[in-house]
Amino acid sequence: MQLSVTLADQLIELNVPDEFIEQASDFFDKMDNDMNAGWQINREWVDQPDQYLRGQIAADKLLTALENEDFKLGRLMAGYIASRFPHIEQVELSEQGEIRDHTLKLGDSAPVSSQSTMGFDHSAVPGGKNKIEAMAQAGKEVSSVFKMGKQYKFSVFNHKTQAWNESGAYGSKEAAEQARDLAFKQRFDALTK
Repeated sequence: MQLSVTLADQLIELNVPDEFIEQASDFFDKMDNDMNAGWQINREWVDQPDQYLRGQIAADKLLTALENEDFKLGRLMAGYIASRFPHIEQVELSEQGEIRDHTLKLGDSAPVSSQSTMGFDHSAVPGGKNKIEAMAQAGKEVSSVFKMGKQYKFSVFNHKTQAWNESGAYGSKEAAEQARDLAFKQRFDALTK
């Protein structure tokens, strides 16, 4: 597989053979296990990074590898991204040093589950609403898609923390809308329980 990476308006094509991905699968599983315990994202601790954020973490390590000319680490991070996002079209690396600023551009054929919205906590949502009430409430608690730089995001209200949680970044408005629709359905289901 060829992984297209952009950095400072430069396009880099990384060759990630399928055999390499298979050979490194134990390493990728260990990375996932490490991230299951939580991860420091710049100034914020994230208890359970969702799939998209895990890709951004790997992209950040890929940026470091490219800057340090660490080809072994770079190949591992490119392999991790390719293995976890088989529909990836391009990785846009940000030089700003913020993990969430890296963008994974996923193809329109990518299943929504690979553009994870599962990181949203619906556990403290007060249920028992009828369908009409739940639809209105979900509309207030799941924002519309908005553009942030070159990326598209949306937010979901967290009843536990009484704060808004942002989604991961999506490379196209269509992909963000699809993920937002899934988050809306999850919130609707939680409100009607």
